[in-house]
Amino acid sequence: MAQEMFYYQALNRALDEEMAADDSVFILGEDVGLYGGSYRVTEGLYARYGEWRVRDTPISEGSFTGLGVGAALIDMRPVVEIMTVNFALLALDAIINMAAKIPFMSGGQFPMPLVVRMPGGVARQLAAQHSQRLEHTLMNVPGLRIAVPATVQDAWWQLKQAIRSEEPIIMLEHELLYFSKGELDETADAIPMHRAVVRRPGEDITIIGYSRMALLAEEAAALLAESGISAEVIDLRSLRPIDWATCIASVQKTHHCLVVEEDCVFAGAGAEVAAKLAEACFYELDAPVQRHGALDIPTPYNRSLEIASIPTAESIAEAARRLVAEPPAAGDEK
Repeated sequence: MAQEMFYYQALNRALDEEMAADDSVFILGEDVGLYGGSYRVTEGLYARYGEWRVRDTPISEGSFTGLGVGAALIDMRPVVEIMTVNFALLALDAIINMAAKIPFMSGGQFPMPLVVRMPGGVARQLAAQHSQRLEHTLMNVPGLRIAVPATVQDAWWQLKQAIRSEEPIIMLEHELLYFSKGELDETADAIPMHRAVVRRPGEDITIIGYSRMALLAEEAAALLAESGISAEVIDLRSLRPIDWATCIASVQKTHHCLVVEEDCVFAGAGAEVAAKLAEACFYELDAPVQRHGALDIPTPYNRSLEIASIPTAESIAEAARRLVAEPPAAGDEK
């Protein structure tokens, strides 16, 4: 039976269940123990499992992420929490040079059952240095897997799947989703971690998003329906690998495609999606694939400017209307 809960509670439940089932699972990061995590994801786990398995670390992302890599090499299953994706820049050596490459360089002798959780995205007035989206950096690293859960159900499913995986998994969690509510059905059959899903069926245009943007795309689709445009919304759920089959099937049906991302469009995740679909669906498209994302500026601190710098449900709907009604010329992407 489904239960309503917060997104952070679904993550907490996934951690609790996996730690109870497997003694090799442990958590490390800043404030994950006594404090319970900056977004309450590890709340109560320190009291239940003790400091050996819920380990507070110094403010040294490179060190404790590297510790996680080492632990994974000796049959442990570490879940590293980096307090914000912005701090992950200090851990890229461990993530990119070590976690992503050791299984390949060892000829498969050393698996890497490592999960690195990273809160990120534009929240509310955290300014440029704490509002970054680094998926473009991580997507460009062979050997990594990247999950981007948008819903309570996916947060629970994908974290459990990540912990059980033998590959290094990055969990990108949007900061504004932690206190969003949704239903969790623990009896439902899990969708494969890297499969995209159609959140809303439609006939006139495919809108592809991930993380919080997938939810805003659903809101935009509801606005479009009021003006007679039927939008199909696809939630990627994963950025590496990407489920191309689901995306291609949708675009072949609708003949229009808008890719939405919170990050800047230049060299971003949306560029990869748009390029692939332009190649795969060239003869089915009635207009070029378009991207809609953040302005190419550091995120402003001022609240009005912050909101204006990233997509909203209204701006997504307007971009979709323009694409269906009058295809823009090349180079017109926001």
